[in-house]
Amino acid sequence: MTRKKSSEPSESTLFAYFNEIGIIAQLSIVLFERNLPEGLNNSQFGVLNWFCRVDSEASPGRLATAFQVTAGAMTNTLKRLESKGLVKIEPDQFSGRKKKITITAKGEKVQKQAIAASAPLFQEFAENCPQENIELQIEQLQKVREYLDQRRYN
Repeated sequence: MTRKKSSEPSESTLFAYFNEIGIIAQLSIVLFERNLPEGLNNSQFGVLNWFCRVDSEASPGRLATAFQVTAGAMTNTLKRLESKGLVKIEPDQFSGRKKKITITAKGEKVQKQAIAASAPLFQEFAENCPQENIELQIEQLQKVREYLDQRRYN
């Protein structure tokens, strides 16, 4: 049996850590969704946000992998976004079977509006948490995200 170094957190500490992250995620999603434009849910916003921060073009499969959802779930989300004019779905020029998804100008505008609509929520939070704490937490959370992102392929 391998002994744990005294500097390593216990299983109960690690569970509490990830449990807090999960609760924070749930609470923040619900608060954020209240500020989304009518008819847009968090999953749809997530896809728009992905296009604005990661890449301007993707296949449905790439998006499904990125969001860790089934191809069917992603197809449903993309069809809803397309019906609102927020993404464009077209055949991939290199493969007749594959699709190419791009965000539209309207989709970019809606993504920015959603973030702007949450500004009061962000400001209220900022009043209760010092800037230096937030910046330190962002650095730490990015490390957690990067680790978990690598683990999803194992």
